[in-house]
Amino acid sequence: MILNIVLWVGGVVLLALGILRVQGPLSRANELRRLDENAQRYDAWRGGSRTAAPRPGGERTGADEMRALLRRQVRVWAGAIVAGIVLIVAGFVVR
Repeated sequence: MILNIVLWVGGVVLLALGILRVQGPLSRANELRRLDENAQRYDAWRGGSRTAAPRPGGERTGADEMRALLRRQVRVWAGAIVAGIVLIVAGFVVR
């Protein structure tokens, strides 16, 4: 019985922490996506070359690096959410 409670509490803590921590990277990634779309619309309106051709040499920008970092953070906290769910379910299964 005590093991069940420990698993439930651990699962709820991981679940809550994961949900709270994943919101920040997701909102920043969405903001980066909106800014990129806005820049593309502006370039298309101005007739810029950024929409006509890809970046030379496939070089990565700071925004690309930030997106990669945010994706990594989302994966880590999504893993914590999944682990929390697994612990909660294990608390019901373990007798």
